[in-house]
Amino acid sequence: MDQKERFGTNARMIGYFMKGSWPFFILSAVFATLLAFFDMLSPRLISFTVDYVIGEEDPGGLSSFVKDLVSFAGGLGFLKRNLLLIAGASLFLGFMAALCRYLFRTFNARGAERLVERMRNELFTHLLSLPYKWHASNSTGDIIQRCTSDVQTIKRFVAEQMTALVRTFIMIVMAVSFMIRIHPVVTFASAVYIPVIVGYSLFFHNRIGSSFEKVDVEEGVLSAIAQENLTGVRVVRAFGREKYERDRFETQNTLYTGLWVRLMKLLSIFWSCGDVVTGLQSLSVMVCASVFCVRGSLTAGEFIALCSYNLMLVWPVRTLGRIISEMSKAGISIGRLRYIMNAEPETDRKGACEPPMDKDIEFSHVSFTYENGSREVLHDVSFLIPAHSTVGILGGTGSGKSTLMYLLERLYELPPENGRITIGGTDIRNIRAGYLRKNIGMVLQEPYLFSRTLSENISMAADSSDMESIRSAAGTACIDDAIQSFTSGYDTFVGERGVTLSGGQKQRTAIAQMLIRKPPVMIFDDSLSAVDAETDQKIRHSLAELHAGESGQDRAAVILISHRITTLMNADNIIVLDKGRVCESGTHEELLKQNGLYKKIYDLQTAGKEDEIS
Repeated sequence: MDQKERFGTNARMIGYFMKGSWPFFILSAVFATLLAFFDMLSPRLISFTVDYVIGEEDPGGLSSFVKDLVSFAGGLGFLKRNLLLIAGASLFLGFMAALCRYLFRTFNARGAERLVERMRNELFTHLLSLPYKWHASNSTGDIIQRCTSDVQTIKRFVAEQMTALVRTFIMIVMAVSFMIRIHPVVTFASAVYIPVIVGYSLFFHNRIGSSFEKVDVEEGVLSAIAQENLTGVRVVRAFGREKYERDRFETQNTLYTGLWVRLMKLLSIFWSCGDVVTGLQSLSVMVCASVFCVRGSLTAGEFIALCSYNLMLVWPVRTLGRIISEMSKAGISIGRLRYIMNAEPETDRKGACEPPMDKDIEFSHVSFTYENGSREVLHDVSFLIPAHSTVGILGGTGSGKSTLMYLLERLYELPPENGRITIGGTDIRNIRAGYLRKNIGMVLQEPYLFSRTLSENISMAADSSDMESIRSAAGTACIDDAIQSFTSGYDTFVGERGVTLSGGQKQRTAIAQMLIRKPPVMIFDDSLSAVDAETDQKIRHSLAELHAGESGQDRAAVILISHRITTLMNADNIIVLDKGRVCESGTHEELLKQNGLYKKIYDLQTAGKEDEIS
């Protein structure tokens, strides 16, 4: 089955999410039925007491079942002398109704929480499996809003509206059946309003749904603005953009609030209509029953019972109308979650393998464009990275350096017609993605650190690690001394995205995070740009010493991407990119002799250093 057809309907996805919670909702429905039954018995007991125990109505009209029950209790005379028995029976019915109400709410709540737990787990797991391209094209704030507000909307619908629908249906059927046995005409006067309520509820259904969809979308935009500003608060402060961002947030918040006000006005009209209709329903039943009571076709007890049943019927009927309107809001939220759940996750080709990764890496005639119609980022790029060697990649901004590494890690899939990337002769499309990424360590120019301690951040990429391994990796990354200078050392808590560390400290922590894994392929994607030249040299020296201490077969292949020639000049081979094409290739000395782009960059950077010295 195609992944996109996995959840073709809202009901199908809700059914999938409700696996494991069905038993609780079924039990809640059972106790809702029993609750309705015990609630319905109370008016009948009151009616019987008023007419036959306290009053003098002829018991000949009683059903055979009631007559047998009265005889078993000792007869009408005995009951008249012992009204406490009837009070006890009423108390018993109240107790049973309270017990069923408790069990109904308990099982319903457990089912609802189990449903939410499964929804969150499935959404989070699925989000982790989606391609990098999907995440790049969807706002984080909007995704969070879908996984929080929309999940709660669905929970309320299933746990409150859907269970209320079952209980409402049971209450309506029971109330009407009890009323019709007492007086069909009065029953008709009450039931005739049910289609009216359903009709105007359907009228408001689509209008409420479209308004709620606008509110939901704008809430996602508001969440995205808040998330971006809280995450990038240092940038906002650094550029003095507080007022601009505050105005931007307030403008969006005003729009969002206005949409909610419009929705509330619509809901107010809907609820007011419900008040009017249910008021007319109660008035009609009261007037109709009074007329028949005066005429003698209704007893006082039956009058009380009919009015009681109508009051029981009023709220379920109104609830039915609200459920219909709430369905529109839930439908929007379910559709927004279906968008996530129907997004196609990353999949490996059938028969994907796990070949040795300490082999030659070859880019063969690779071309790539991010989006249709956009500029080609890479054009017919071909080069070889021998196993265990160090290769440098130099190029200006937008030359495609990082794109090459994204393609190597399969963060973006290379279309078959756009060339091949192989490791040891095996096309990376045929390598299991998880295995490929586990064996390729990459440090980005802007590393992401989690809100954890430094030791946890460094060790998180390794299956297992001890403090000795952590310190060894940190030492190679030239961050150990800095960490030791912190009051809490390796237990220092890193703020969100590493906000408590400097740019260079974050980069060096990320390098240690990669080194502790000891992958056979290591990529440094401009990951030394935030450190000074001296620290850059120390890190390169530490890496060289690390490689020198390893045998040829154990030595990792290193790919250095940088704008700084001093970072690349000792590489075994340097590849120069210009506008997505390989324009030069060779060692540092060979490239200087070619007197091309590399030589121009070298002269500019060398001249800059001389100017600084002078």
